[in-house]
Amino acid sequence: MINILGICGSPIKNSNTKIILKEAFKAIKQDGVQIEIFDLYNKKIQDCCHCNWCMDKQSKNEYCILKDDMEELYPKVVNAHALMVASPVYLGRLSGHLASVLDRIRCIHYGRYYAGGMKHKTGAAIAVSWYRNSGIETTISSIHWAFLTYQMLIAVPGSISTFGGAGVSSFSGTGDFDSKDKHQILKDKHGIKTAGLTAKSMVEIAHIIKKGKDVIV
Repeated sequence: MINILGICGSPIKNSNTKIILKEAFKAIKQDGVQIEIFDLYNKKIQDCCHCNWCMDKQSKNEYCILKDDMEELYPKVVNAHALMVASPVYLGRLSGHLASVLDRIRCIHYGRYYAGGMKHKTGAAIAVSWYRNSGIETTISSIHWAFLTYQMLIAVPGSISTFGGAGVSSFSGTGDFDSKDKHQILKDKHGIKTAGLTAKSMVEIAHIIKKGKDVIV
């Protein structure tokens, strides 16, 4: 069984970001793949203060000195073979809410008990912007930097999108919208396709890594 964890980095309920994440997962619904989404909507997550408590005092199921909704997420990350991380574009980069999550995951890689816990997991990224050319690639790249720091392997969709899933939430990314339809991402068929292909690549890599580890062990 391959465990896939999706993290929706939008603080908005039923956001376009969550919708494209769910659409991406439709492409990988198959036997042997278990999917779960952790939505940042209504979650309280503090910023990492880099106190390094985790590096000295961490123990099993005691991940971090900060107590908040990350306690729900940590075991899901530990058990996941792959993470698909989706973010809205905020000022040309990932959301601050998601940045806090990725920062806090450091305790699963650098912590005393869970040292190296992110190594060789597969990572995939999706970004959703309002306008075209307003930061999709830089948002995905900022997520990829976290993956690289944690020694993860990055999945990309292939020729139709270089870095990951890339969607726009206004008509063709022009800023035009219908106030009665807040889910314009569903009209971005190409964006949804890039997200689906990224998800497929992620599962393929995760399978290869898992089978390789099974042989080595």
